[in-house]
Amino acid sequence: MASHSFKSTLFWLAGAFLYLSPPAVQAVTSYANVFFNPDVLAAGSFNQTTLSAQKTIVSWAQDLASQGPWTVTSKEMTPPSGNKHDYMSFSPYAWPDCSKAGNTTELTPEQIWTTCEYVTRDGQFNPDARMVNDIGNFDDMADAVLYNALAFVIDGSSTYSANAAKFVDTWFLNPDTAMTPNLNFAQMRRGPDGQNGTHTGVLDLKCMAKVVTGIMVLRARKAPEWTADLDGKMTAWAKEYVTWLQTASNAIEEAQSTNNHGSFYYNQLAALQILTGDKDAAQKSIQTYFAGIYLKQIAANGDQPLESARTRPYHYRAYNLAAMITNARLGEYVGFNAWHLQTNGATIQNALDFAMQQKPGADTPDELYPHVATVGMEYGDPHSTYASFLHEKLNWGFIINPYYLWDDIFLAGLPTPTSSSSAASHSPSVKPTGASDVDPANQHKGGYKPESGALSEFALAKSWYILYGVVAAVITATCHSV
Repeated sequence: MASHSFKSTLFWLAGAFLYLSPPAVQAVTSYANVFFNPDVLAAGSFNQTTLSAQKTIVSWAQDLASQGPWTVTSKEMTPPSGNKHDYMSFSPYAWPDCSKAGNTTELTPEQIWTTCEYVTRDGQFNPDARMVNDIGNFDDMADAVLYNALAFVIDGSSTYSANAAKFVDTWFLNPDTAMTPNLNFAQMRRGPDGQNGTHTGVLDLKCMAKVVTGIMVLRARKAPEWTADLDGKMTAWAKEYVTWLQTASNAIEEAQSTNNHGSFYYNQLAALQILTGDKDAAQKSIQTYFAGIYLKQIAANGDQPLESARTRPYHYRAYNLAAMITNARLGEYVGFNAWHLQTNGATIQNALDFAMQQKPGADTPDELYPHVATVGMEYGDPHSTYASFLHEKLNWGFIINPYYLWDDIFLAGLPTPTSSSSAASHSPSVKPTGASDVDPANQHKGGYKPESGALSEFALAKSWYILYGVVAAVITATCHSV
């Protein structure tokens, strides 16, 4: 459980920031992965300092919903199977080398794809890989399901629960648009040897954990739009896909990957096992991860050698941290505590500590900020290391981001997933969030009603004189923590 100093420092920072200036809603950002206790979030017992995060969630739900629904059948190209219901993507770092093609005229794109050898340029994205955008559409759909489910809890409007249900139905279940439950043609390697999916393509659906979280929030909240028929069909789809994840050669190879690919594989597998109601299998999957490839991922000094060896080490360290944290949270949900499990004497906390000391270079620095918040709350922060880092980087802007809401609730000492007690009976603590690309013009549209659902007015009765003293004391305490 988190240290009192970390919680209280961030609580006063968040409260003071709300007093002084209600922050703008942040533009939509897709986190590398998300899983939290859906039962706790569905209870809707939110700390009042999360009001800005709630507003952001509702705004993101609206923005994303305006772009949907999404389908695998909307792509112009057809997979080698001849079935547009099959998911399809191209290997993102594969580039054509036509030096041995023997052509005397300029090749068409189709000729390049089938006659030229393809070589890997790590970290260099080939833009024509997005000519088929099933991966981008899936990511948008996953975010839309997650945030519309949460917006339903926050706002109470059935518009959001209907959106989430529709997006799941359209992508997975509707016979006209449903994705077949396999990734046989994911991250295909183009070239003269044929268009074959690869094990790395399993990574494309890493955000299945977001979809599962959203569905489970709808379940827990008993959203009428999430019908028994939809639930049964989605469970059946998930079971079939889990079978593919456990038996297909590409999936098995991905499970054995010792870097972030393997970490995200277990995010996907365990989340879907939870969705189908098989918590024992989910726990076994998470235990397999932490007793297996996790042991090769963190060095004694906290570095992640398999990620730091890549062309974008800051990004890949943060990326795998997202996967490790998601696995730890999945484990916690099914009764397995992995936070203090060590590899080479180091834990997830040590991996975060090392990553915090590295310069981002050309990568986006705020990729790391959600993990700083999580680690500070999970492991404690007696010297205000994490709180000071976030304060320095974000100038109190952490409260805008959605993960401020679910981290605040998730780590507030609320019931475990097996408990039948009400989350509303517990008093949540506070957790920070990272902010970037704040868009003041990105205001709420449509159904956002701050007076409804879980929202309530933040008390403004304190005098500016008292506030000035609180803010000054907090800044002094934060800056002089040792």
